[in-house]
Amino acid sequence: MGRKSIKANKNIYQLSREEQELTRERASDLLKYISSDRIEKIESEKSMPHPDEVLAMADCYKKPSLCNYYCSHECPIGIKSVPEIEVKDLSQITLEMISTLNRLYKDKDRLIDITVDGKISTDEIRDFKSIKQTLETMSATIASLNLWIDETIASGKIDKNLLK
Repeated sequence: MGRKSIKANKNIYQLSREEQELTRERASDLLKYISSDRIEKIESEKSMPHPDEVLAMADCYKKPSLCNYYCSHECPIGIKSVPEIEVKDLSQITLEMISTLNRLYKDKDRLIDITVDGKISTDEIRDFKSIKQTLETMSATIASLNLWIDETIASGKIDKNLLK
């Protein structure tokens, strides 16, 4: 069995592997095409992981959030377009969703007034910007719910087939 790492600043890939109590060698066996040397280079940040490696680690380590981390922090395209999704409890996600829905319900008439003519005038832009922010909050909350579902499936607490 491998030694336990005492490195202070472990990256997300090493922390995720260690949460599953996997040595690099055992992880390499499970990941099939990623060698323990390659895992060491990724964990010590000597080289960046490839997207297919992140997908494999996310599955093997039962940590779907690794994919969002990679896209929002390491992928040159994703850094510009993929927001980081925070892993939250279902109760917090639900409350945020209800709160955002309430705000959107209050704003729906104003959104209709702003967009009915197909143009946004200067006196409408402030309200439109606020409504857009609320919609972005809803989008982030939905992404958080989807991540919660993926993490719950990965941990074996929900049967994926029951959600189909």
